[in-house]
Amino acid sequence: MNASKVSFVRLNSRAFEPRRAHEHDAGFDLHTIDEVELGPGLRASAGTGIAVSLSPGTAGLVLPRSGNAARHGVSLVNTPGLIDAGYRGEIKVLLINHGSDTVVFQPGDRIAQLVVIDLAPVEFVEVETLDPSERSAGGFGSTGR
Repeated sequence: MNASKVSFVRLNSRAFEPRRAHEHDAGFDLHTIDEVELGPGLRASAGTGIAVSLSPGTAGLVLPRSGNAARHGVSLVNTPGLIDAGYRGEIKVLLINHGSDTVVFQPGDRIAQLVVIDLAPVEFVEVETLDPSERSAGGFGSTGR
């Protein structure tokens, strides 16, 4: 299977190329170029110093790193963050500290991961009623534990 190419530019000389930690990982690590200090309950925007050019029909999802969540309680405010194919600005990561201790990220630290996905063509069509399903309108918790 041939890899799709995603063009990127370094907007800052300290920026890192998005890279997988392991060959078959879905996500590409995003590194901060900023020093970010996050007290408990606080949030901050961390710059990555890169911009990408995604192909039409694709999108980028910025996801939390499980290690930061497990060790520090740090996640992303808008999980997942969405990068549309037409966006060419710097990728910024909106961090939030759900933990009880202050966390400090140094320039070069991995703060999130980027997953590029293909989008199926979609068209919304208004109808009078929806087809029934087994779940129907069952909401949160409707399928039990």
